[in-house]
Amino acid sequence: MIVANPVYDVVFKYLMEDERIARTILSALLKQEVVEVHMRNNEYNNPLTDNLTIYRIDFGATIIDSKGQRQTILIEVQKTWVEAEVLRFRKYLSFQYANDANMTGNGRDIHALPMVAIYLLGHKVGGIEAPVVYVGHQVKDYYDNVVEGGAKDPFVESLTHDSIIVQIPRLHGKINNRLDKVLSIFDQTLKDGKDPHTIDIDAGAYHEDNDMQPIIRRLLEAAADSELRRKMDVEDEFLSVLKSRDEEIMHKDMQLAETKVAIKEATEKLGMTEEKLGMTEEKLGRAEEKLGRAEEQRAQAEEQRAQAEERAERIMRNSVIALMEKRMSAEDIAAMLGIDVATVKQIAQGNVTTK
Repeated sequence: MIVANPVYDVVFKYLMEDERIARTILSALLKQEVVEVHMRNNEYNNPLTDNLTIYRIDFGATIIDSKGQRQTILIEVQKTWVEAEVLRFRKYLSFQYANDANMTGNGRDIHALPMVAIYLLGHKVGGIEAPVVYVGHQVKDYYDNVVEGGAKDPFVESLTHDSIIVQIPRLHGKINNRLDKVLSIFDQTLKDGKDPHTIDIDAGAYHEDNDMQPIIRRLLEAAADSELRRKMDVEDEFLSVLKSRDEEIMHKDMQLAETKVAIKEATEKLGMTEEKLGMTEEKLGRAEEKLGRAEEQRAQAEEQRAQAEERAERIMRNSVIALMEKRMSAEDIAAMLGIDVATVKQIAQGNVTTK
């Protein structure tokens, strides 16, 4: 049987606008009975209006919990075919946390509605093989012991939320449980090769399922609706433009990131060079300091040598004068002191000093 492909936003919205179908799909995903659901107002005045590659639907739902008690929760369904939308998802969640419409109670007893975020992804997430994964939160003490009832405390639930991630490319028609059966309508291996707007399903597989029959009938209606088919064509063109834009932005972001890394590496190398230069200058300074000390020591040595020569000369002059006073001849004095006769005569005459 040929039916409309629900991965298209217009078809998905058409499905989820039916309360019974929304309850069936959400019950399977939450693994809890959804007894009442209504689509909330999605027209928020927020800075996220350019995030057109993500389709969002907000639901207020009443569920029956594991203890059989009714609980009202907020369900955020976000669907995208574009990879690397994490930042946009986070921004949207932050807006939801800040939205007063998601609070309940009065006076001091005000808290947020428990929230579950459901992500329908048209791409795979890393190496996670499971088509559907559940990300929950637990409250533990210092010793990693689970604090019973902690996760359900209004204060804790107001600040944390659970998530369900569906990887549509990993849906391959294997039906092992209720969720597999419900999500089988998103299996893109059933897509018509000639017309991506439709999928070819085995109607017999849902023949005796009273909850799945309304889904199949509505998808069949969507496939026959010329206006919905026209909107799917527009969505193809629109998404193609947006994907090209996002891919270009991602490419530029990658280039910018690479440039930042290159600048960082160059800065680090420059820092190392400057450090080495500083070390070299420090070594040069120490060498110059040593040279200065050596020159100072040489000057001191020359001064000491000059002083020694001066003392030797004075001693020799005094010796010559003392020996001459004893009437010794110049020749005898020269032989005794080891100097020439002319020097002895010059000292005696009070002329130039010896050399």
